[in-house]
Amino acid sequence: MKRSHLLFSSALLSLALVACSDESSDTTSATTSDDEGEEAATPEESSDEQIVIEHAFGETVLDEKPERVATVQWGNQDIALALGVEPVGFSAANYGVQDDSGLLPWTKDQLDELGVTDPNIYQDTDGLDFEAISDSNPDVILASYSGITQEDYDLLTQIAPVVAYPTTPWTTPWREQVLMNAEGMGMKAEGEQLIEDTEATIDDALEDYPEIKGKSVVWVNFSADDLSNLHLYTPADTRVSFLKEELGLNTPDEVEAMIENKDEFYLSLSAENADVLNDADIIIGYGDEDLYEAVKADSRLGQIPAIERGSVVMVGNATPLAAAGTPNPLSIEYTIEEYVELLGDAVEKVDE
Repeated sequence: MKRSHLLFSSALLSLALVACSDESSDTTSATTSDDEGEEAATPEESSDEQIVIEHAFGETVLDEKPERVATVQWGNQDIALALGVEPVGFSAANYGVQDDSGLLPWTKDQLDELGVTDPNIYQDTDGLDFEAISDSNPDVILASYSGITQEDYDLLTQIAPVVAYPTTPWTTPWREQVLMNAEGMGMKAEGEQLIEDTEATIDDALEDYPEIKGKSVVWVNFSADDLSNLHLYTPADTRVSFLKEELGLNTPDEVEAMIENKDEFYLSLSAENADVLNDADIIIGYGDEDLYEAVKADSRLGQIPAIERGSVVMVGNATPLAAAGTPNPLSIEYTIEEYVELLGDAVEKVDE
């Protein structure tokens, strides 16, 4: 049995005896560092040898470039793969997968390009599989985009150093995901180049749709079972930050004014107050044409100008495009042309 597995098993027993938290790793509550509210920390290299990465749980120190890289939860494996590194283990994707592989199509394509035929995938969609992670014997665990809790982090650090998210769960923008994970792999320069290449891909896709820039957008989750309650993603969410930072879209002022906690990635809205969406040029949501027709037929929601005129992008639920809403370089490259075309079609109806 590997030494790391022995250490982990001992640590797991100790923590189990004293654990007092029932918090799960997909929590939507904000977990912050002691310096709450400060700007997200950026990785810093303290010397030619040692790497120091600050994050929500403190700092991670690596004395040398890791050889065995593991990743957990959402999308971190894609950054390692985009940098040409096969993780010794990574979490199965739990959304948007069209078969039983646990792989999104861009992940599969990159594995194929690297010649990886039998990846080690953690089946941990119901919670981290600490034993499987330990068995993969990593030198570092990447989790810059994740929802790991303090308890998760404490357990993971008994296996290997962990690169956690910078401030709050599930809100790390794609550039910072790349920078932090690349730094944790000892590949800072390569990560910076990957960002430049991805930016060029986005710019190329936008060339045919200059009218998108400057329009306002709200990402709204509708439910056909209950149209009286809506959920809006805020600019803290990576879906919305991508629309703003990369595609040049804006959040309507009335929606912006509703956001009391800038770290929360979603807010609830009663349909009775749906007039705050009136200034949105485009509305994006998960669903299909049937859901859109139900929304359009609703006595309140159907009066929202964007819905009434059809400036709506319904992203098929549980599809690869929906999964790409939380972007990284591989998912951006795979879906950006389809995405901007849908947005462009919605924008055309704004001035009709």
